[in-house]
Amino acid sequence: MKAATRRIAVGVAATALIAELVGCSVLDAADGSAAAKQGAPGAKKGAPAPKSAVRLIGDGSTAFTGPQSGLLKPRRLKPGQQPPQFVVFSWDGAGEDSQKLFSHFRKVGKKYDATMTYFLSGVYLLPEEKANLYDPPQHSPGRSDIGFNDTQGIRDTVRQLRGAWQDGNEVGTHFNGHFCGNEGGVGQWSVDEWRSEISQARSFVKNWRTNAGLEGEQPLPFDYDKELIGARTPCLEGRTNFVRAAAELGFRYDTSGINDQIWPKKDLGLWDLSLQMVPVPGRAFETLSMDYNFMVNQSGTVKGDPSKYEYWGNQMRDGLVKAFDRAYNGNRAPLIIGNHFESWNGGTYMRAVEETIATVCVKRDVQCVSFRQLADWLDAQDPEVLRKLRTLPVGQAPGNGWAAFLATQPAGAPGSTKAKQADRH
Repeated sequence: MKAATRRIAVGVAATALIAELVGCSVLDAADGSAAAKQGAPGAKKGAPAPKSAVRLIGDGSTAFTGPQSGLLKPRRLKPGQQPPQFVVFSWDGAGEDSQKLFSHFRKVGKKYDATMTYFLSGVYLLPEEKANLYDPPQHSPGRSDIGFNDTQGIRDTVRQLRGAWQDGNEVGTHFNGHFCGNEGGVGQWSVDEWRSEISQARSFVKNWRTNAGLEGEQPLPFDYDKELIGARTPCLEGRTNFVRAAAELGFRYDTSGINDQIWPKKDLGLWDLSLQMVPVPGRAFETLSMDYNFMVNQSGTVKGDPSKYEYWGNQMRDGLVKAFDRAYNGNRAPLIIGNHFESWNGGTYMRAVEETIATVCVKRDVQCVSFRQLADWLDAQDPEVLRKLRTLPVGQAPGNGWAAFLATQPAGAPGSTKAKQADRH
């Protein structure tokens, strides 16, 4: 982004062996056919929805265009059925700039039949000359630690968001000004201040045509009030009060915390789909499943020793694949991965993510999906089955096999014989 301040914001979360640094930065293409996969049980993506009339919303920045196509059809597990392996790739502060990484990873997703979640920073749809429209909590109007955008950047980002949603991807939020640290940072915001930040993030998406003077540009093909159901907070800070605000506003999930690779549960009614601790090959500790954290543990800077770029990228890729393997061959807990559109250490982490997608998303019984689709699937399951799945530690498969572990379900539940017969239609 031309107008954006080049800054990396850092938060801290301690682990037993190393201080985990969590942060995000501002942002600095031939389609392949979908890879063949052999049926993940109960996890088929739907056929394209029929075209419907476009109904503009507000100033025409967004529009209702009918149900989103290409989504997972969530089905309840049958008794004794092994869960599919879900993998979620997500992007913080998603926007299109001169690096063209948004458009590139849309093509990667199509090639490997992977849908993802793009967490949009609202200020990426607000031109710098309209900066004072943003009134951030505990900061003066017009302040943003990641700057704002220009007209061309907004046009490019909107076009990628439009295509991404039409591809079956999800558009979440990374909020706006990306304030981290102690003084006025998101970690200090109240529930009311989070409500304000969420409202403004929605407003910038719903009014970009007017704010940027792009009346001739096509609308985003969704109602953002309904599309926005989840988020990741800047630097993973401020989660406690954000979740309270999000629960009141009808959000369905949050991915702002730190978890182990076990099955998720709800927090104040929201699915806790937080980032996870994953192996760092060759090191005696684990790190968070995000490109930033690998970078911090390797070079501590975005411009490290070029002779190590290949090794660092391979280390991240191999760590993510190890995390995948221990879930895939173990408890089948969803694997949650977070990234940024960046070129840290020569872009080695972008290569690592792409190679991970190419490795895991083509495997049998694997579904690379957005957070929305994962939440849909979780909501479709018997709560007692999910409770039992949560008893499986990291990397541990049921001792007597899946058929025995999930052999029975409560009588009369939707997973019972009567419901299963209906599901065959």
